[in-house]
Amino acid sequence: MAGGPKPGGGESTVSVAVRTDPPTERRAAPRRVAVIGGGLAGITAALDCARGGARVTLLESRPRLGGAAYSVLRHDLQVDNGQHVFLRCCTEYLDLLGRLGARDGVTLQPRLAIPVLAPGRPPVWLRRTGLPAPLHLARSLIGYRFLTVGERIAAARAMTALRGVDPDDPAADARSFGDWLREHGQSPAAIERLWELIARPTLNLVPDDASLAQAAYVFQTGLLTTAAAGDIGWARVPLAEIHDVASQRALACAGVDVHLRTRAEAIIRAPEGGFQIEVSGRPTVHADAVVVAVPHDRVGRLVPRSADVPASVAGLGSSPIVNLHVVYDRPVLDLPFAAGVDTPVQWVFDRTASAGATGGQYLAVSLSAADAESRMTVQELRERYLPALADLLPPAREARVERFFVTREHAATFRASPGARASRPGPRTREPGLVLAGAWTDTGWPATMEGAVRSGAAAAREALAARAPMMAGAR
Repeated sequence: MAGGPKPGGGESTVSVAVRTDPPTERRAAPRRVAVIGGGLAGITAALDCARGGARVTLLESRPRLGGAAYSVLRHDLQVDNGQHVFLRCCTEYLDLLGRLGARDGVTLQPRLAIPVLAPGRPPVWLRRTGLPAPLHLARSLIGYRFLTVGERIAAARAMTALRGVDPDDPAADARSFGDWLREHGQSPAAIERLWELIARPTLNLVPDDASLAQAAYVFQTGLLTTAAAGDIGWARVPLAEIHDVASQRALACAGVDVHLRTRAEAIIRAPEGGFQIEVSGRPTVHADAVVVAVPHDRVGRLVPRSADVPASVAGLGSSPIVNLHVVYDRPVLDLPFAAGVDTPVQWVFDRTASAGATGGQYLAVSLSAADAESRMTVQELRERYLPALADLLPPAREARVERFFVTREHAATFRASPGARASRPGPRTREPGLVLAGAWTDTGWPATMEGAVRSGAAAAREALAARAPMMAGAR
């Protein structure tokens, strides 16, 4: 579930004000900006550059926009490729939704509320109260029956200590979150039943594989600094309606020239200034500035060597997400979502209404850090997870499974492993006017929708700062 923790509790329509940054003067903007990549980073960069006065062309190799957060039609269901959620602290993503005119397509909890299920046991809720952070979680932690009293006390102490970790400290980035948790008295049960509940979906890694600095950033930003920051939001319509349809409409209104099914093959510094973008099967695209918003493993093959993108970028690696889609002949879950402990089921979501399903119930099971599951066959996944769902959701024991299928994102996110921060570049390269965007760049955030949007905004600022008169001359 790349994008943040998972949803729960009541629903409320998001209300977000449109960004009111002071506009960049038109005379300061490059004449032409090309954006390569139509994910959230590229969409944001294109909108920002157009607002800054540039003439923008967006190139996307796929037949749709949205990047790693998209929907496909599977028989009669509109199926999201994965369960993408956001938090109230994801302010830039919320702002983008407002600019796209897509705020009505999402819902946001009025207060954080996560139902946690275990086989054969009543649910336990992780809720926030109206107290300021971090006291807003005290009642839930005290009543978290999946841990012993001693483990709850130790967890409270560890959360206090985690508030003091500097996410920008290279020493913290070099450490494993799992090692830090054990050093701070966390038992294997506490790590699995509490810490991993949040860390695994937000970082797409288990604590032992994750950077302490990145984990500290997630917990501090989402849970430990501001009480309302961790309230969970999610799409109540197919992601395609937001990230593709609404984005194409907003880009067209902004005057951006969007080319789908258009794959950039190489970026070349033009002798007369600016850049030439070689496009597969199409004429060369000329631009004064270029925003490269593609996955990290593709950047090195696309940009000129003179851009000096560190080779370590390709070494960021990737972590998979697997989603199981189960259609039952009757309702088996009476919550919008739930998390699981003492079960292979990590998070399960009711997607019946958003997918357009009629009759029965359509559940999506999101499996983060799914290295083992990504290698399993559909039959193996079915044999493992249908009984696990029946153990977790008693009504599923009597229900008939009408459909079971799997979607896999083998390279869903980069790996926020110890030391990875040093390999995440900022937007600038050594080629003036050639800038980088993507959730893998150094935004401070893990691989989330918020991180992608922030990277696009940073890249647009750099592209607009590369003024056309400067770029038109010889280097």
